[in-house]
Amino acid sequence: MGTLSRGWKLAKVSFSVLGKDKELMLFPLISGIITIGIWISFFVGFFFVAGLQGMLSGLLGMPNDMWVYFEIAIGFLVYVVSYFIAIYFNAAVVGAAMIRLNGGDPTLSDGIKAANKHIGKIFMWALFSATVAMILRAISERAGFVGKIIVGFIGMAWNFATFFVVPVIVFEGLGPWGAVKRSMGILRRSWGEALVGQLSMGFIIFLLALVGLVPLFIGIYALVVTTNLWIFAILVLVAVIYWVFIGVLSSAAQGVLVAALYKYATTGETHPDFMPYIPPPVYYGAH
Repeated sequence: MGTLSRGWKLAKVSFSVLGKDKELMLFPLISGIITIGIWISFFVGFFFVAGLQGMLSGLLGMPNDMWVYFEIAIGFLVYVVSYFIAIYFNAAVVGAAMIRLNGGDPTLSDGIKAANKHIGKIFMWALFSATVAMILRAISERAGFVGKIIVGFIGMAWNFATFFVVPVIVFEGLGPWGAVKRSMGILRRSWGEALVGQLSMGFIIFLLALVGLVPLFIGIYALVVTTNLWIFAILVLVAVIYWVFIGVLSSAAQGVLVAALYKYATTGETHPDFMPYIPPPVYYGAH
């Protein structure tokens, strides 16, 4: 079986295994809701402070440059918190998925326990990841067209290199830098399946997301033909809810795939449904 075919099968099996523990989709849903709340609070607070900037500068004697640094610091804090929330619930998905891969029947509390066990290292990884993201973003904003493309490729390479960081933190308890090195070591043995599995899942999600355009286009057509705003609003809401569901499904299935590939690369075993589509890695073992 070719690599592309294996990647496609791996993605489909990930969705199938997730179907046995649909409640795991609550983790990315909760993560998304909390993150949206954080960013709304940030923007509301930002505009409120910006409106009072002149008055506060006079009262506190703070130069405008200080406000710039203050805003950067707050923005970075929001970045870190957002990354922490996303990684924490991703760790919960991976932890619960591993129980299923081992033949158990995970609960939501099992996932939370797995994440809580290494919550300190998860926070350090969130801090590390947010720092890298902000550095790449700062470089991209100052770079030309070619520079932006280069930074984009660097970002993709970084995301791929850190593919196994979360399971490494959850199951091996390594810190950020050690987890990155460990992830890269695992990738040297399973990079084909990790890359193609990820791309295949992304393509499947893309195809599913296209379905959401149907109610959107119908809504636009209804608005143009009938000028009925209610029909348009309802159909747009249907499209948004559908896309949220697809995003949650994608995030949870990705956690299952990462856990399955990690388990096989380190032990030579995984869920029976995955076994026909993963070639033997060079060697097994935690190190």
